[in-house]
Order: sequence, then structure tokens, then C-alpha cells
Amino acid sequence: MSARRRDLTKEKIVNKAFSLADEIGVDRISMRLIAGKLGVQAMSLYNHVANKEDIFDELVERVVGEMALPDPNHPWKEGMRNRAHSAHDVLLQHPWAIQLLMTRTSTGPVKLSYVEATLACLIGVGFNYETADHAWNAMDSYIYGYTMQESTFPFEESSYSDTAQEFLPGIPAELYPHFIRLATMVGEGLYSGVHDFDFGLNFILDGMERLLLNHH
Repeated sequence: MSARRRDLTKEKIVNKAFSLADEIGVDRISMRLIAGKLGVQAMSLYNHVANKEDIFDELVERVVGEMALPDPNHPWKEGMRNRAHSAHDVLLQHPWAIQLLMTRTSTGPVKLSYVEATLACLIGVGFNYETADHAWNAMDSYIYGYTMQESTFPFEESSYSDTAQEFLPGIPAELYPHFIRLATMVGEGLYSGVHDFDFGLNFILDGMERLLLNHH
């Protein structure tokens, strides 16, 4: 047995998969690729992990572990706002993780603790279980969607004005007057066109607060 194979651990496998995900995304990751990067045969990995799906579950645990839990000592809106900002920041660093979070039903202890702390924050101030479930899932859907768009949008914020001016001549103003007006505002520098994560987040948090007041 080679020294590399003897030294192989599940943590090393997951660490390598995590760095590969940051480098190339999760779609291109394979057991063969991970093994090659570790200098071992692919079959060696199966002594430590069940399969690639097992590794992906561990990646979910790793990513969620970087996200802040709502602090029970803080007001609930502040706690949920901090939770949202933390998740947004983490997913900007690891945009591949959105795909795994939306498609995997893993129930590792880190993810379960994250959900438990979120529910405890909301139920502790008076949300019922059904409303709390709807609320935090609506928030996470917003976080994932906003972050995905931010990560993949084809234009830099600094180029919005120039891009708007470039595209305007090819769009019939009589068919799309409101879009033309908005794009003109961006092109002329009257409006930046840059979206604000907190703008949508405040809609959700304020809506949650109204639900809570109605319960009381």
C-alpha cells in the first residue's frame, strides 16, 4: 500500500472535493478526478466514502457550517437579517453550493442544527410551525435566487450605463416604453440599475413581522 493511500482520510477527500468545487464547480467533479488530485486510485476513496453523493452531502455540511446561525440573544429580525447576509456572503464565495442546497435532502448534524436554530428563532417569538416553515423557506429562496443572479449576471456594475446606451437603439420604444424609460435612466446616470440585497430582504422581513403581529 502506498504512503498516500495509507494517509488517505475522509476529511482529505472532502477537502479536495471542496477546493475542486470552488475551482471548477460540482458538475465536473468525479471520483476519478478527486482520486487523481490526491494521487491515489479511485477505488481507494471507497474505503472512506460511500460514493460521490456522500461527498456532496459533506460539501453541504461544510458550506452550511460557514453560515451564521440566528443569535437567540438578539431580536429575531436582527438575527434573521444576519443569517441572510451570512448565507449570501458564503454563497457568493461558493456559488456552486446553491445547486446542492436546492437539490439535496441531506440531514447531517450541521444542516439540522442550522434549521433547528432558524425554527427556534421564529417559533420562540410567536410564529407557529407552519408559518415559520413558509417564512424561512421564502427567505432562503430569495437568498439563493438573488445570489445566483448576482454570480452569473453577464455585466459588471460599472458597465451598466454604457451597456444600456449600447442596447437602447435596437429596442422599439413604441413597444416597450417603460423599459426604454428605465434603461434611459440607467444610461444617463439618473439611476444606477444596481440591485440591493437588502431591498428584497426587507420586504420579506417586514412581511414576516406583519404575520407575527396578526398572530398576536
